[in-house]
Amino acid sequence: MKITAIEAIPYAIPYRKPLRFASGEILAAEHVLVRVHTDGGLVGQADAPPRPFTYGETQASVTSVIRDFFAPAITGVGILEREVVHARMDRTVANPVAKAAIDMAIWDVIGQSLNASVSELLGGYTDRLRVSHMVGFAPPEQMVAEAERIRDEYGITTFKVKVGRDPFTDDVAAVRALREAMGPDVELYIDGNRGWTARDSARALRQMVDLDLTFAEELCPADDVLGRRWLVSQSTIPMFADESVARPGEVTRELLSGSATGISIKTSRTGFTTSQRLVGLCEGLGVDVVIGNQIDTQIGSLCAAAFGAAFPLTARRPAELSNFLDQTDDLLAEPLEIADGELRVRQGPGLGIAIDEDKLAHYRTDS
Repeated sequence: MKITAIEAIPYAIPYRKPLRFASGEILAAEHVLVRVHTDGGLVGQADAPPRPFTYGETQASVTSVIRDFFAPAITGVGILEREVVHARMDRTVANPVAKAAIDMAIWDVIGQSLNASVSELLGGYTDRLRVSHMVGFAPPEQMVAEAERIRDEYGITTFKVKVGRDPFTDDVAAVRALREAMGPDVELYIDGNRGWTARDSARALRQMVDLDLTFAEELCPADDVLGRRWLVSQSTIPMFADESVARPGEVTRELLSGSATGISIKTSRTGFTTSQRLVGLCEGLGVDVVIGNQIDTQIGSLCAAAFGAAFPLTARRPAELSNFLDQTDDLLAEPLEIADGELRVRQGPGLGIAIDEDKLAHYRTDS
């Protein structure tokens, strides 16, 4: 079965409230639905979430690079020739979420052709994941109210707290308020999105040493090489890399240089093929991972869940799968459900993505 065409459909769905963090602000899911068509009649689908303030991609650039570069390069390639697909796409540098979406859509076709779920094909370790929810910038009382609502409504007891503002007023106060309100049974970890310096990070972590944080993620910029190594040596909790590890070589660099002790794997930027390599790399080095979220829609969260449930290492921690709860709508015909703090992985052929075509027609921005 060969690839005959690739569609890149831009669309926009508003969020109920702005999602704010150190590297930017999101008002709407301005994403690209990617469809890989084949001569066997099967169509694979995935979502590309552009993040210009992180990787430089925009909705327009993702649509353009798929239409003008990737589609011509891989049309006619067999769906099992994933290495050929990646070699041809890698002639164009960067563009991680565009490449990842194509990769995941191809895996979707493979699963459909074999009448097996992608999660089973990848490893099939479990059929569900515990869920972690992101709490974005807001006054402390509002952050507490959101976390309490999510816990009470969905049973989620793990929260990723966005920091990266003023560490000694807004951020520390917000994390402390969350710990005091939620109690010791709730798991908290922080994500700075590169918003702090290494020195301020170390000071802030000392001020939060009594709050039992599980780990801290990407507190300072990746190009602060010596500062990040020094921060790891000062920290009493694990330090995870996220935006700085978009490629396998970057994972190796951050871990072996002592700039991080764990990593976040996001299928929306490394697809399934490369993410699978990252799991093997981390297993070999004895490094812990978390399944991260690129402020994904339900489609993106479905893909992340399928991958995270496939391996013991990725299923060990709660996965970041709930950002779609902040959207006003979604394209999936059958919405995802989070209950008792868990999200079940769909077991149908491929990824189990069924798009509501009426919603797609309503939200797409190219027609």
